[in-house]
Amino acid sequence: MSSNYNPLYKILIILSIASLISPNFSFAQNQELKQPENFEEVKEIGEKSLEVGKRELPGVLEKIWQEEILPVWQRMYNWFMENAWPKIENWFKQEIEPRTKEEIEKRKPIIEEEFKKEKEEVKEELPEVTKSLWEKFKELIK
Repeated sequence: MSSNYNPLYKILIILSIASLISPNFSFAQNQELKQPENFEEVKEIGEKSLEVGKRELPGVLEKIWQEEILPVWQRMYNWFMENAWPKIENWFKQEIEPRTKEEIEKRKPIIEEEFKKEKEEVKEELPEVTKSLWEKFKELIK
């Protein structure tokens, strides 16, 4: 097997062995679990569980994030940047960029004409807008 898969392969073997052994631990316990007899006991158990969870969960989640999730995503990112990104970038530069530039050059006169029309419309509407703003301001002062 490739060296890239060794950690995953090892983790899968360890998890498989642990899943076979873990049921035996429950039989080895001498402590009997008893069912809570009233809601107060249920409440106490729940509060203890929440307290332990609040105390230990952030550390556990951070450890999982740092040691398991982040390295996987980092390897995926590195693979993408080494293998896929150059192909995408090359395709973009050869196919998309020239077509886009050609289309921009075709539409440039149309866009400039539309811009001139919009500019004239704004010049015509501006006195009315400023006048109405001035009137609103006067009304606020009164």
